[in-house]
Amino acid sequence: MKHSIPVGRRTLLGVAGGAAAGALLRPALAQERFPSKPIRMLVPWAPGGATDVQMRALCDAATRVLKQPVVVENRSGAGGILGAQALAAGTRPDGYTLSQMPVSVFRYPQMVEKPPFNPMADFTWIAQLTGYLFGVVVRADAPWKTFAEFLDDAKRTPGKMSYGSPGAGTSLHITMEQIAQGRGIEWTHVPFRGAAENIQALLGGQINASADSSTWAELVKDGRLRLLCTWGATRARRFPDAPTLREAGIDIVSESPYGIAAPAGLPPEVTRILQDAFRDALVDPAHQAVLERYDMAAAYLDSQSYTAAARRQYEEDGQMIRRLGLKAG
Repeated sequence: MKHSIPVGRRTLLGVAGGAAAGALLRPALAQERFPSKPIRMLVPWAPGGATDVQMRALCDAATRVLKQPVVVENRSGAGGILGAQALAAGTRPDGYTLSQMPVSVFRYPQMVEKPPFNPMADFTWIAQLTGYLFGVVVRADAPWKTFAEFLDDAKRTPGKMSYGSPGAGTSLHITMEQIAQGRGIEWTHVPFRGAAENIQALLGGQINASADSSTWAELVKDGRLRLLCTWGATRARRFPDAPTLREAGIDIVSESPYGIAAPAGLPPEVTRILQDAFRDALVDPAHQAVLERYDMAAAYLDSQSYTAAARRQYEEDGQMIRRLGLKAG
């Protein structure tokens, strides 16, 4: 015998069931798919330098992956920490504001009395990307044909030789001071807001040498600058005649790996979307061509591995800063 349900009751049950289903769907519908609007990428260097050019190519590739614009915003100065400072200053951890993170963000807070941020508490480390080809260049008409000659002259004239870098606390600054300490040299460090200002000061004769990333490459190729050394583990592919620091008798390799971060508290699912998107952007052919132009190599780490690498970098840099006596106060 069939038991029928009165129409009125069936209607009520249907309405109730629909309401329950709607309640279950509502949170999912309310959750906005990420990304649903443009992403802002802070690049804490002046336009035209190696990092700026590389990051713009990367963001173009990431735009194609994420289906939303990834827009570069330059914030140059202060040795490359202004992007990190902006993230730590109350930026929402929603994935729509990111920053390129040079190694100076691990060093600067350990060099000043009042740190503007805590590298291990204020950021979500999304992905490591690549590292630099660094080197020391002088004008083509300079008297020094080798890095050894440059160092010898610097030692003979304490305080008179000057070099430029993209800022205090950068790898360029730290490594040059390591070299000076190891060789008993006193020279003058002149920090600039970025590679373009550094190289222009060298070309204009305001400084004796520039320590910088391979923004100098085309000027070396054109014969306007002379490359005295590079700082990688092996000689640069495009500059095989330039010895490494190790070949010059200085046991240092400096490639300064960097990546991107967001404010602390970024949801794990957004972190995953971003780390995967930038991994794919890193191997995009157009971006790879830029890496090759600057003799840079991909060095991808996902969020978990990059976080661990960031902690190691922070601890190692703290030891180095204390050893070199670079802490203010």
